[in-house]
Amino acid sequence: MGAATRIDAADELEDFAAGRLPPGRFGHRDHVRLAHGMLARHGFEGALTRYAAGLRAATRAAGAPEKFNLTVTIAFLALIGERMEAAPGEGWEAFERANPDLMDPACLTRWYGRDRLSSPAARRTFLLPEPARS
Repeated sequence: MGAATRIDAADELEDFAAGRLPPGRFGHRDHVRLAHGMLARHGFEGALTRYAAGLRAATRAAGAPEKFNLTVTIAFLALIGERMEAAPGEGWEAFERANPDLMDPACLTRWYGRDRLSSPAARRTFLLPEPARS
């Protein structure tokens, strides 16, 4: 990866965090990629603040602020961060190849029921995963 690519990636992260990217430009894979980049650059706490602000701005710009979901945001960032800890320093391409399950928007249903994950409470605050059923 050349210097221009790194600068472009850094600019893209900053544009996302500031809400300057056009709504609807990114699919789920791109959101995972941006989360990976922010986690690599800012750690979990810094990435959470920036990433959540970027998503809120994107949903507002798309005219659908009610689509922002704090539980989904935190859960995906935590899951991506956990996987990154297991393979420190791994770049995006290697991370994507090693974690194909994260490219499925429904992967959180391993820990959350769909009703809980789509609830108004999940949009407003972070809900813990549901207990495992025996």
